[in-house]
Amino acid sequence: MLPSWRDYRQFPKTWRQDLLAGVTVGIVALPLALAFGVSSGAGAESGLITAIIAGIVAAVFGGSNIQVSGPTGAMVVVLGPVVATQGLGVLAVVCVMAGLIVVAAGLLRLGRTITYIPWPVIEGFTLGIAMIIFLQQVPSAFGVPAGPSSNAFMAAVEALQTVSGAAVWIPLLVVAVVIAVMVVAPRIHKAIPGSIIAIIIVTVGVNLAQLPVATIGALPDSLPAPRLPSADWETLTALLGPALTIAALAAIESLLSARVAASISDTGPYDADRELVGQGLASVASGFFGGMPATGAIARTAVNIRAGGRTRMSAIIHSFVLIIVIYAASGMVGSIPLAALSGVLMVTAARMISMATVKTIVGSTKSDAVVFIVTALITVSVDLIYAVGIGIAVAAFFALRALANSAGVYREELPDPKAPGDEHIAVFRIDGALFFGVAERLLARVGKIENVAVVILRMSQLQILDATGAQVMTELVHGLERRGITVLIKGIRPQHLRLATRIGVVSSLRHENHLFDTLEDAIEHARSHIRRAEHGLNPA
Repeated sequence: MLPSWRDYRQFPKTWRQDLLAGVTVGIVALPLALAFGVSSGAGAESGLITAIIAGIVAAVFGGSNIQVSGPTGAMVVVLGPVVATQGLGVLAVVCVMAGLIVVAAGLLRLGRTITYIPWPVIEGFTLGIAMIIFLQQVPSAFGVPAGPSSNAFMAAVEALQTVSGAAVWIPLLVVAVVIAVMVVAPRIHKAIPGSIIAIIIVTVGVNLAQLPVATIGALPDSLPAPRLPSADWETLTALLGPALTIAALAAIESLLSARVAASISDTGPYDADRELVGQGLASVASGFFGGMPATGAIARTAVNIRAGGRTRMSAIIHSFVLIIVIYAASGMVGSIPLAALSGVLMVTAARMISMATVKTIVGSTKSDAVVFIVTALITVSVDLIYAVGIGIAVAAFFALRALANSAGVYREELPDPKAPGDEHIAVFRIDGALFFGVAERLLARVGKIENVAVVILRMSQLQILDATGAQVMTELVHGLERRGITVLIKGIRPQHLRLATRIGVVSSLRHENHLFDTLEDAIEHARSHIRRAEHGLNPA
């Protein structure tokens, strides 16, 4: 969980790559940090501080060798309503609260729970986030305030209803230029930082032409001193819900980003629990300096990997590049038009959506398509965390239905050579899973059997048995035995035998020797039972 010198053992060999990657990521992160800060309502300064402080702390304490952290679009979507309803004064408090929750999750070893989130849920969540980010930029793109609605779509519609006059074409022109440059630049060369070039072009053009557009405004020329946030008990109680939501989102997004980074680079695996601790500490530190909650940022992490980053030092260097901007260029940064940042975020949102991935999921299975679409729609229309929870629930429903469909109860013929009385013996094979979703099928299939004296239940092919399944088996055995039908069980697995014993399946059998390892022994015992019954002897 703690940093060590081993985290940097490769740096003496890779310092050139890390230096170049850090500078590259810093250039890419600057407009995103400013844009996310403005879009969240916390301000450009808060976004920049978050990228710096969280970038360093997460790199040092996190569990990934290559992840770059800072403000992200998903966090903006959650944080915006909190700032709008509770006020900017609660930002530091909710930031620290959320960070401590994420740290606690890491210490409790909850990092691996990310593996339980299905891929369609993740992609549906990402699509929904991208749509919200894009919609949030519509008012700034038209130079009007956002609508009063808390829903991004409705707020965009309300904002468009207030558009009037010729002045609207100026911010639209700024957005169009930014989008055009960001789209064209990578086609010329992938290493060209299109967002920075676009912002420089429009900022110079707006200032030379003295166009009437809103700008970022004055930024500090130094980092603020850390300050411990304070709040009364009533405020802490009111912020607990938002803090839990922010913490859940920070954990999910950071672990997803770290997992993707580990899969596309050869810089080693990541430690999920340590990553949570690092990201939590990053948000706590960010709150002390007036920043906002941070997460691992897949876009900046991908740039870091493509630029050759090899160790944590590349993420640390990216933060120092942004520190230089604050101390040396805060005045120039403050003159950037807000519409330019909206253009950057619109392109960023569009790039979050992979049409190839959408086509793959929608064309895979109906259940995956439904999970994907439901998650995306709830993300946009209701709430991000609800979307993940409902998406997982829908995916679980389809998984259970598929598991239930794979289960079956089949009657089998007795093997040759046949013996007298075999017509009074029924063999049933139970396949797949016997759990709460399919247990009643066993009762319906076997419980109504007629004209037999012995039932053999083959359980060697049974993969899953839960308490409900074992209870239904107990009811089945009791019911058959009450009707004078002897039940024999063949091939029950050791792990299932323990549960079957505790629930009462074994004790419900007529005799303890009615458990068999092989089908031959079970059939021979059943035939002996038939013979003894025919001679009027007590069967055993």
